[in-house]
Amino acid sequence: MKDLKKSRKQVLTDLKALDEVLSWFNQLEQPSIPKKVWLQCQLALAEGFTNAVRHAHKNLSPDVPIDLEVTLFPEHLEICIWDQGQPFDLEQRLQKLDRLVDEQAGGGRGIAILQKIADKITYTRTNNNRNCLLIVKRYQEI
Repeated sequence: MKDLKKSRKQVLTDLKALDEVLSWFNQLEQPSIPKKVWLQCQLALAEGFTNAVRHAHKNLSPDVPIDLEVTLFPEHLEICIWDQGQPFDLEQRLQKLDRLVDEQAGGGRGIAILQKIADKITYTRTNNNRNCLLIVKRYQEI
């Protein structure tokens, strides 16, 4: 399966970098991707990035980078967000979600949002002690 376009970006651990991240992402937009899907992916990227800053890198220096990669394929796109924090068990968190959703909470809904938007999400530890959040969103039937 050939990708249409791949782009990488590295930013520091800073919520203020979100505008830069979204600006970079929007430059990749393609007419073949429905606007609704693009906006959902934009939201997923924002949630994944802010989770990396707020949670994975909470106790790390702001100079520790977060790496981002977006790959566009003919029928889907993939967003990868690499952090260098302590890993967590995404599958376990997803199983608990139904019981944990607090409608009054000011935060903590990021993973629920990701689960709702994505066709597939994984969070894996890589060989170089980083974690990769993979978000896959289809926009055309295979």
